[in-house]
Amino acid sequence: MRDLNAPTKKFRPEIEGIRAVAAILVAVYHIWLGKVSGGVDVFFIVSGFLITTSLLAKIEREGHINLFEYLLGLVKRLIPLAFTVLTVTSLLSILIMPKVQWEQIISEVIASGLYYENWQLAFNSVDYLEQNNEASPLQHFWALSLQGQFYITWPLIIILSFFIARKLFKTPERKTLLATLSILFTLSISYSIYKTIVNQPWAYFDTFARVWEFSLGGIVAIIITLIPLKSVYSALIGWVGLGIICLTGVLLPVSTVFPGYAALLPTIGVILIILAAENGHRFGVEKLLGSKPLLFMGSISYGFYLWHWPLLIFYLTYFKKETVSLSAGLVILSLTFILSYVSTKVLEAPVRKLNVKYSKVKLVSIATSFALPVTFVVFLWGTQLTEEKSIYNLEDYPGANALAVQMTVKPDIEPIPSMLEIKENLPEFYSVEDCVTRSGERVTKCSFGETKKPEHTIALVGGSHSGHWFPALMGFAEELKMQIDVYNHDGCRFSNDDFNGTLTEACMKWNELVIQEIIKNPPDLVFTTANLNKNDTIPIGYIQQWEKLEGVTKVFAVRDNPRMSENVPLCLEREKDNIDCSLPRDEALSSVLPWENTKEIPSNVFFADMSDYFCDDETCYSVIGNIIVYRDAHHITAEYARTLSPFLKEHIVEALAE
Repeated sequence: MRDLNAPTKKFRPEIEGIRAVAAILVAVYHIWLGKVSGGVDVFFIVSGFLITTSLLAKIEREGHINLFEYLLGLVKRLIPLAFTVLTVTSLLSILIMPKVQWEQIISEVIASGLYYENWQLAFNSVDYLEQNNEASPLQHFWALSLQGQFYITWPLIIILSFFIARKLFKTPERKTLLATLSILFTLSISYSIYKTIVNQPWAYFDTFARVWEFSLGGIVAIIITLIPLKSVYSALIGWVGLGIICLTGVLLPVSTVFPGYAALLPTIGVILIILAAENGHRFGVEKLLGSKPLLFMGSISYGFYLWHWPLLIFYLTYFKKETVSLSAGLVILSLTFILSYVSTKVLEAPVRKLNVKYSKVKLVSIATSFALPVTFVVFLWGTQLTEEKSIYNLEDYPGANALAVQMTVKPDIEPIPSMLEIKENLPEFYSVEDCVTRSGERVTKCSFGETKKPEHTIALVGGSHSGHWFPALMGFAEELKMQIDVYNHDGCRFSNDDFNGTLTEACMKWNELVIQEIIKNPPDLVFTTANLNKNDTIPIGYIQQWEKLEGVTKVFAVRDNPRMSENVPLCLEREKDNIDCSLPRDEALSSVLPWENTKEIPSNVFFADMSDYFCDDETCYSVIGNIIVYRDAHHITAEYARTLSPFLKEHIVEALAE
């Protein structure tokens, strides 16, 4: 059986131009538009095209792929710049970034250095506790991590395909590889479309939802010689391809609809350019993309991508900005260009000149020398996270008592929790994996407090806004001989209404199952939230859940706590006066109690309004009694919740006595 013609391994200047355009687009969209351009998708298909062409040439020329030499080739191309940026970014993050973000950034340095940053961000995108993470200076490494995974797995796929062709089926090698890549493409794009529909934030970072882009590049590399075009058509489709690449970020909300079928748009743009260049025309787009300025820019595009994002984040953080002016953006781009040029010429270029066959020991030593500095910095930096631990005492840290009983607050005391630990200042049950349903519909129950011979049982039901009252309940659990059963589903609410699709199908199913569990083993009281945010009515979905418990048990519904306009710990690190991170009461709370504005409330429901322990008549505070109230914009710190305990106890005792 006749095989396909082998793709020719040659320098393709238009590819360098495409890289240059993609890198510039990524930076410009990030800096001024605050959007995603689709440029990384361009990098993915280009990588698939180039690596497939290179590996095919090697295996057909030498009969095999030397994996060790191949990996060393990756080391000399990827490690010098990537680990230099990781080291510099780590050091500058210690000086510039808020302490509250240190743990997040350290974890992302490690994830980036080990090339799994995309998975780190994927898990954070579905972990409700991590969704409030602010942008870190290393988030852009997700694309490099995904490419690194591709570079490692791709030769294995080609070797396997050639083994099947040569040893098993005796089929033409390139046709077999084409079939293999076509299967990968079909499976991956099908999965990508499905996953983008059901969980787009996860799909965006999912390696398997992106494999089709690399596969498509490989397919083009194999069949490119089979697609002859008249030069006039080449000229037309080449310019159309460039236009598609440049306008993808304008035409589509890339960050919310990619990858899926929408990502076909920029990848098709790349294919059109490659095909046009293969069948060149004197007015073709390859003339522009292969010009000296774009060739030069393409040669430093890797560094340009690496440097632009940390510079942008450092600028926004240091100067306390939310947007970038034209002049500031030009400065960021200029610094990015300079750093890219210098680091490429000084660090990368000398290493890339080394011959893999004869410089194995030297390349391993070089890789180690680039990895050691960032490893050392991260190790020392990580030790700082355990140095600050809050020590609570009522005299220095009265918390809610400062508002409730006008307790004197000592001045000049650093509020707790510290910025290094505040994100982890969570209710105790979050540290027990089986106590929280993070996704899916599984109902879990964990019991705390007096579990041997309880006189009362309270079921704490709902999501994080129910769960953050747990420390307050635990404060009097022993005194009242009270067992607390936690039924928690993060990102969910105790409701049979999905709030126009805001709540997932899994959350809705969990609500059905948890009601069955409560009816089967009724507690004395079900503790949950009464409303959402500052809304002045009780959601109908809440009411309908409570109705199912009439005649079964009582419901204790607490008014939702005030929500701040921004992440409180970050604001407190930025502002000198705590009041600047607070909010007027009339902006944080409705003037009408939700249950006074709602009809047909079931008779088994008791309400509590704890707002006066967060706000006085005018202001809802970010710090009360030297304790920081929120660990983000709207979740109460466990430390502050504990000080609410005696005031919540009064309401619980009353409800239990009824």
